[in-house]
Amino acid sequence: MTSLRPAAAFALGLSALVLAGCASPSTDPLAAPSASSDAIVVGSQAYYSNEIVAEIYSQALEKAGLPVERAFNIGQREAYVPSLEAGEIDLFPEYTGPLLQFWDPSTTLTKSDEVYDALVKAAPAGLRVLDQSPATDQDSYVVTKEFSEKYGVTSIADLASVPVPLVLAGNSEGATRPNGPKGLLEHYGVTVSFTPIEDGGGPLTIQALDDGAVQLAIVYTASPAIKTDDLVVLDDPQGLFTASHLVPIASDRLPDEAVDIVNAISAALTPDDLVALNVRSVDEQLGSAQIASDWLAQHPVD
Repeated sequence: MTSLRPAAAFALGLSALVLAGCASPSTDPLAAPSASSDAIVVGSQAYYSNEIVAEIYSQALEKAGLPVERAFNIGQREAYVPSLEAGEIDLFPEYTGPLLQFWDPSTTLTKSDEVYDALVKAAPAGLRVLDQSPATDQDSYVVTKEFSEKYGVTSIADLASVPVPLVLAGNSEGATRPNGPKGLLEHYGVTVSFTPIEDGGGPLTIQALDDGAVQLAIVYTASPAIKTDDLVVLDDPQGLFTASHLVPIASDRLPDEAVDIVNAISAALTPDDLVALNVRSVDEQLGSAQIASDWLAQHPVD
């Protein structure tokens, strides 16, 4: 098996982006690598949630005695995918739908299994798509628990039988996007009005839900607010939102032992787990290393 390459070849060309208000990065991608040439280079986006998952991979591999080199906080896909494709990164936590759209901009697939199968086929030579996780980080419609229980709403389809007017909140561009009011009507026969709230499903949106000013809102499925504000993510049987499951992308050089470990992590990581990890980062302000260590202590993968 070909030796794994360290991060040195690409690290100087990448910009470190640190998200304000989130946990501090555990490594500096601009620093010279200290691991041997056999090291498995684990990368992450400049996104606290993604870094936590990358740290879980890293610690689990190290526990198995495999050398690891961290290359975290290296930007978004335009920055890291070329290095991944060049074999300079060996393992990266990704998201099925957005990565498929990056590799195949013409795709119209949205449902989980279809997106995953297409992603496997779209992966460039030298890379393989490992098992996708049940955990997701994607746009979704959410309602309050009170609303869900009062009207028996657990799926977007259930909204059609709600006997009160419905108002959807989201960033202003959501008014004309396929997963806005037009998509709801076409896919589910549900009519809603739209209120723009420009905080990406943040505190103002959550407050509007809690106050009853809106009945549903577009919020990421891994948002800490799902847990802290007791929100209900509605099922999407028609695939209105493009599936975005966590999925490891690996170099063909990744040892079979490492593949088995990472696939076990994917199987164990649930949607609720991902939300809880993000709560610990955003609300408790814990670092990725501590969050990852605690999760692995509760979910041993060896």
